[in-house]
Amino acid sequence: MLSMTALIIPLAMIHFAQAPLLAKPTPEQLAWQDGEIGMFIHFAPNTWQDKEGDDLSTPLDTINPAQLDTEQWVDVAESMGAHIIVFVVKHVGGFCMWQTDTTPYGIKHTAWRDGKGDVLADLSASCKKRGMKLGLYISPRDDMHGVDTGGKCKDAEAQKKYDAIYRQQLTEVLSRYGEMFEVWFDGSNIVEVGDILKQYAPKAVIFQGKYASIRWVGNEDGVAPYPAWNAVSEAARLSGATAKNGDPNGDVWLPNECDARMRADWFWSSKNAKTLKTVEQLMDMYYKSVGHGAVLLLNNTPDMTGRIPEADAKRAAEFGAEIRRRFGKSLAETSGQGDRVELELGKPTRIDRVVTMEDIAQGERVREYRIEGRIGQEWKELAQGTAIGHKKIDRFAPAEVSAVAFRCLKSADTPVIRKLAVYDVPETHK
Repeated sequence: MLSMTALIIPLAMIHFAQAPLLAKPTPEQLAWQDGEIGMFIHFAPNTWQDKEGDDLSTPLDTINPAQLDTEQWVDVAESMGAHIIVFVVKHVGGFCMWQTDTTPYGIKHTAWRDGKGDVLADLSASCKKRGMKLGLYISPRDDMHGVDTGGKCKDAEAQKKYDAIYRQQLTEVLSRYGEMFEVWFDGSNIVEVGDILKQYAPKAVIFQGKYASIRWVGNEDGVAPYPAWNAVSEAARLSGATAKNGDPNGDVWLPNECDARMRADWFWSSKNAKTLKTVEQLMDMYYKSVGHGAVLLLNNTPDMTGRIPEADAKRAAEFGAEIRRRFGKSLAETSGQGDRVELELGKPTRIDRVVTMEDIAQGERVREYRIEGRIGQEWKELAQGTAIGHKKIDRFAPAEVSAVAFRCLKSADTPVIRKLAVYDVPETHK
C-alpha cells in the first residue's frame, strides 16, 4: 500500500496545458485592417499615351494637368469610405510625381506649374487637412533607367548605381511628406531599404519585399479566396506569399490586401470609360474582399486634366452609399467569448446577413463555426464557415428569427468575438 507522501508530486513536474502560440498583428496591422477600404491612384505619362504601359514616348512639355485637384481626390476617397489613399508616386516607367533630382523623368521636367509642381506635396497637404491616411507606391522597376522588376539591374556596376538612386528616392518621399501608413514595393524589391524604412516609416505597413507586413492576395480582381487565413509561415513571407499560402497555424501575421480597378485598366484612357464597374460589381467585390477578412484597395485614376472623371467619382460615391445602406446600422449586435455567443432580438425579426468579427488582437482563433437562428423553439443553421478573422459576412435566404447564435465547432483557443451583428438588406441592389 502506497503512503500518502508517495502521491505528492512536485509542482515543477506538472505540465499545465497551454494555449497555442498564435500569430498576432502589430498595432499598425490592426489599424490597417480596421480601415477595410483604401483608394489607389494611378497617374503617370501612361495617361497621356492612352495606354496601360508607359512607352517613354511622351514629350514632358506636353504634360500639364492644369486642373489637378488633390482635394477632389480626397473627396472621392471619403465618399466610398476609404481610410487611406495609396498614391503611385513612381510607376514602372520611372516617372516621379515629386520634386527630385535623381532622374530627368519626372514632374519637375514638365510644363505643369512651370516645373515647380509637386503632386505628392499637394496630396499630402490635402490628406493631412482632411484626416485621410496616406501611403505610396514607389516602383523598384524603372524602365527609364533600364531596371527590371524588383529593382534588378543587368550587372553589378549598374546595380550599385541604381541602388543609390532608388534609396535616395525612397528617402525623399518618406522624409519630406509626413507620416506614411503604407508603402508598396510592387514586384518585390532587392534593393536594401530596411534602414530607411526603420528611420522614416517605422509605423507603415509594407507591401512585398523582405520587410513585408501585408501581402498581395494573388489577383487584381478585388477578390480574396475563402478561407483567407491571416497567418503564413516565415518562409512563405520571405518568398512572396499570397492568399494561397495562408496557414491558420502560421507563425507570422501577414494579412491580405485586394487591389482592384474601378475601370478595366489601372490608368485612364479614352477607350475604357465603358468599363466602369457597376455598383453591383463593386458590392460583389466588397463581399469577397472585406467580407472575407481582407482589405480592399480600389483604384481610381485621374484623366489628363488631373481630376478623377465625374462618372468615376459618382460611382465611387454610389458604392460607398450602398455599403452604408446595407451595413451602416445593424438591427442588433453583441460581443462575447466562448464557443457560443447568443444575440436575443426580442421578437421574430427578418434577417438575411450576419457579420461576425473576431478580436484579432488575440489572434485568429476560430477554425470552424456555424451561425444559427432560433425559429420558434428550434435552432436552425443559417450559415457555416471556417475562417472569421477581421470580418466574415454571411449571406443567406431571409429568415424570421427571435435570436441568433454564433457556435464555434473548432478553435485553436477560446474564441473572442468582437462583434456579432444581424442585418436585413432591402431588395433594391440586393
